[in-house]
Amino acid sequence: MTAAHRSLPFGTRVRVTNTRNGRSVVVRINDRGPFIRGRIIDLSFAAARVLGMMRSGVAPVRIEILGR
Repeated sequence: MTAAHRSLPFGTRVRVTNTRNGRSVVVRINDRGPFIRGRIIDLSFAAARVLGMMRSGVAPVRIEILGR
């Protein structure tokens, strides 16, 4: 699964945890973005589904950098 982040290097693995429900997923950064103020990461459709944020489209998350 993949995600976009403004500054993390491509290939960085990140654990993203939805703080509303505790679900987490590991994604790889492969794109730049999001370019909407206040958002820190843009997840692929598959990652968003695992985190349970398909209805809302956005959710508060915690990010842990795992390395390359």
